[in-house]
Amino acid sequence: MPQAREGLLASGYRFLVADDHPLFRGALKGALSGLDDACRILEAGDFEGAKALVDESIDLVLLDLSMPGVSGLSGLIALRGMNPAVPIVVVSAHDDPETIRRALELGASGFISKSSGMDEIRTAVQAILDGGIYTPADIDLGAEADPEIADLIRRLQTLTPQQTRVLSMLAEGLLNKQIAYEPNVSEATIKAHVSAVLQKLDVDSRTQAVIRLSKIGADTIATES
Repeated sequence: MPQAREGLLASGYRFLVADDHPLFRGALKGALSGLDDACRILEAGDFEGAKALVDESIDLVLLDLSMPGVSGLSGLIALRGMNPAVPIVVVSAHDDPETIRRALELGASGFISKSSGMDEIRTAVQAILDGGIYTPADIDLGAEADPEIADLIRRLQTLTPQQTRVLSMLAEGLLNKQIAYEPNVSEATIKAHVSAVLQKLDVDSRTQAVIRLSKIGADTIATES
């Protein structure tokens, strides 16, 4: 799970709210503004927009699990691979223990239900900014009941950030030379990363790796509201 970030300022936070519903983005912005009058809040209505805005200057990402360009927890995996230092809190109407537990195991710093009130959202965000992990109160996360998903999560946890990023780009259908272009590394290096990903996921092809990744959250995040 993510570690607390060092050197956070007492004010002037930069937040990224990634959600395709303008009204809910507005509600989150209202909650965040109540934490810090000097904060800057960036918005993204689709996953491509979110990826373009995530960098070291962002103090916290609030990420919807389903928006144009992504579905389920694969979006969380992709952003964690892009910048593992940036804390991400998942915000979802699917607040069942299974979804929350999987999000935390895959690197989320917290989980906020879309049914939460303003005060709870502020409490959650402040706890994460202080270096903690936030989950809704009085909920038993239990243990993973699906052996296949449990195995997949364990394997995904072994990927390095670069390998995670490569896997996410494979899921976008990019070729090795296209993947190599973005991080400005050689195609040979990308081939090595792809080989490592296939080995760690225990699959024989890029297609099988993408299929395995698609299983994360796809069954429980089918009707995000």
